[in-house]
Amino acid sequence: MKHSMTLKDALNRIKELEKENTQLREELEYYKNRKTSGRQKHNAKWMSIYNDFIACHEQGMTMVEIAKRNGISERSVYRYKAYYDEMQKRERKS
Repeated sequence: MKHSMTLKDALNRIKELEKENTQLREELEYYKNRKTSGRQKHNAKWMSIYNDFIACHEQGMTMVEIAKRNGISERSVYRYKAYYDEMQKRERKS
């Protein structure tokens, strides 16, 4: 069975869809701007701690000392170390 739609019905449906689209865009914006949990990307704070890690690591400080100095977990220090080792490996290949 075909459903015939009048111009008025079509315009009303368009208004409903535009309203729904506006709501969905607002919801999308909320999800784009919310703070995500977990590890942060390599932002300024991350780079600051990483650069301090490099200096401390190259001076011979232990992982525990570096963690206490920067107020981060030992696991985070080992992540920085893994990243550091990877960067060193790439530099040697270049």
